[in-house]
Amino acid sequence: MKQLQHTEIDNLKQQFPITIVCDAIRTPENIGMCFRVSESFGVRKIYLYETSPTQENRIVKKTARNTLTQIPHEAYADFDKLIHQLKAEGNIIIGIEITNQSVAIQDFDFTQYEKIVLLLGSERNGIKNINLVDKTVAIPMYGINSSMNVIHSLSIALYEATNQLIVNSEQLSASPTNNQIHK
Repeated sequence: MKQLQHTEIDNLKQQFPITIVCDAIRTPENIGMCFRVSESFGVRKIYLYETSPTQENRIVKKTARNTLTQIPHEAYADFDKLIHQLKAEGNIIIGIEITNQSVAIQDFDFTQYEKIVLLLGSERNGIKNINLVDKTVAIPMYGINSSMNVIHSLSIALYEATNQLIVNSEQLSASPTNNQIHK
């Protein structure tokens, strides 16, 4: 077994119909890791609250590495307005949050939606206006704690969503079309 160097790895370089909205995330490391993880999973765009640490922050830059220039991002001032805009553009808003209506992430069918927004709540208060969210997913936990770091949650959610989308697209491309004759 040989550990591969970065130059020996050929990633798929695929983009998914997923947008990330960070709801007032305050920690520079979390903002930087949001960029890094989102770029790794082919996210289309990131929205950051205007008071969150920016890409000019030294810690954000260090944590994000070169991904700050590789993924489109935009600041927003009004959470409710942004969510309404994204819904009007055809997105489903999925909060990564523990609620009384959350679906276990492995049981949620991401493939039924064409455009997905994964909404991350702030580290301290969660999602600002949970009533604007269409669906919520939760990650089953088996320890004593009831929550985990917001970016760890994002990583798990992106893995599950992109895996489902890839498997679904492979199944669709492998299925026979209506024009084929079955023998």
